[in-house]
Amino acid sequence: MTPEQILAIEPKVLKQEQREAYFRDGFLFLPKAINEEWIQKLRKATDEMVERSRKVTRSDPIFDLEPAHRPDAPRLRRVSNPVEHHPVYWDYCLNSVMPDIVSDLVGPDVKFHHSKLNFKWANGGEEVKWHYDISFYPHTNYSPLTIGTYLYDCGMDQGPLAALPGSHNIEPMPSQYNAKGEWTGCLSDEDVAKLDTSKMVYMPGPAGSLTIHNCRTLHYSAKNDSDLGRPLLLIAMTSADAFPYTVNPIKPKHDQYLLRGKRAQFAHHDPRPCLLPPDWSKGYTSIFTQQNEGEKELIAR
Repeated sequence: MTPEQILAIEPKVLKQEQREAYFRDGFLFLPKAINEEWIQKLRKATDEMVERSRKVTRSDPIFDLEPAHRPDAPRLRRVSNPVEHHPVYWDYCLNSVMPDIVSDLVGPDVKFHHSKLNFKWANGGEEVKWHYDISFYPHTNYSPLTIGTYLYDCGMDQGPLAALPGSHNIEPMPSQYNAKGEWTGCLSDEDVAKLDTSKMVYMPGPAGSLTIHNCRTLHYSAKNDSDLGRPLLLIAMTSADAFPYTVNPIKPKHDQYLLRGKRAQFAHHDPRPCLLPPDWSKGYTSIFTQQNEGEKELIAR
């Protein structure tokens, strides 16, 4: 569906001006959109995942660990596919208001794509450099979005998500390969220097707040040097008429699951080209290792 077609449908949750702001800016911030009952459930599930990580000594398909991670002092960067490792996360995808909010932005027919739980641990949680999402998982159109749920209050010192208004309309899209043709998963320093970052919008907020950004929107989050961690549950969803061009690198078992509405009979194709990623069938770690020059093995295109 096009933005015009989506806006012509009466919204379930959002105000019309919020939907218009999303399509104009490429992102939306909703303070305290999720109730306390859900936040408490998600916190408990997250605490249980952290406890499980104490038995892990090196990164694996579930836990992406900081180098300083220890059983007595866990330091996680990410839990991959959290909806597969604790039932509360999948229940949240099915039964909370969150997918209804997404239906106001992609149309009434909503598909699940993947999930991740990014931690940005206290006292050193890593920066995520400027990037956009769609070239990690190209689709036939640009409806995919990611909705983040703050499980605890997130202030400016904890590295909240920041986005650049209107960057989802930049043409051509900046590359996320370096000059040698190696995938980096982020913009080059030269491309970042061309951005007017004075216009970037930070999204700090209380627990239960939602960050929503379009798959083309340039976004960033700073290092967390505070004494408080910043767990952020991220769920990527698409319109039902968006179909992936490439293998899903995270390989979720719920990929393409219909969360709301009905199955599409036709694919919607956006005419704008999309940068393709490396061959993820050869392996995928996380954006942290790909952007970290000290850890990553660059993947050649």
